[in-house]
Amino acid sequence: MSGEVWLGVYAQVGTLLLPVVCCAGVGAVWGVRKHSYPAEFIAMLATVVSTPALVFHTLMTTRLDNAQLFEVGSATLLGLAIAAALSAIALRSLKMPARTLGPSATFPNAGNLGLPIAQLAFGDTGLAVAIAFFAVTSVAQHTLGVWVTSRGGNRSQPWPKGVVFACLLAVVLRFAGVAAPAPVLESARLVGSLAVPLMLLSLGYALVTVSRAGIRQGAVLGAMRLLVGLLAGALVVHLLHLPPLIAGVLTLQFAMPVAVVSSIYVQRFSTYGEVAAGAVLVSTAAFMLLCPLLIWLADGGRF
Repeated sequence: MSGEVWLGVYAQVGTLLLPVVCCAGVGAVWGVRKHSYPAEFIAMLATVVSTPALVFHTLMTTRLDNAQLFEVGSATLLGLAIAAALSAIALRSLKMPARTLGPSATFPNAGNLGLPIAQLAFGDTGLAVAIAFFAVTSVAQHTLGVWVTSRGGNRSQPWPKGVVFACLLAVVLRFAGVAAPAPVLESARLVGSLAVPLMLLSLGYALVTVSRAGIRQGAVLGAMRLLVGLLAGALVVHLLHLPPLIAGVLTLQFAMPVAVVSSIYVQRFSTYGEVAAGAVLVSTAAFMLLCPLLIWLADGGRF
């Protein structure tokens, strides 16, 4: 790619990330000024109330071809399984808690970052594939991922079952061909729209209060997420012989940085919240630097 193309990609990525930075910046300023911050309340509201509403609305309103959804869904599940296995091996070899931090190294930021990046690189068709990837990843992250994190943590709290109920309800309604009433969908959309801003506020606050040790360990975890994602994506594309467009989108999605929601769950269920927050910061910064190269590789060197 020419220098002008690289600069153009950086400018577009910066534009996409500006709302994320601004929202997290509010939490950061709050932390710098040392104001009282109800971290437990925000975490509970985001994970127990807003996230189930977001998942329900996403599953009920997604319009995708069934064959494509099955192809992308099966590839996503295989990639997540590979990423989970690689993460567990890497964390154990480094003597880091595999259960507590495993989901952070496994699940990419497929929502507020993955979707716009996919549209930037592959257009509306790529966005449709990314939505299917996000739907499958979101369900796995908020059910199996939360279960693993809560089992590995040392704080005896029940993990949020609301996402499981929201998923089951959405699946049953879609299978039965029953459309949810418009007021219900609009309510789920409105409540679900709180999830990402609340998570970003908590992330911003955590980043300015994180210790140096948290940043150092977070850098290791963040680098692990990027490397594991790249390896998982490459293996999935190689094993399943996916079409070029789907292969490119999935390669890019698996290479996303640590998901913000992962740091929220780690903070809630364990004492490793600073490590997860540091991982989000380091992996997101590294992704921004590598983004043009990753898009170029995902597009087969034709971008």
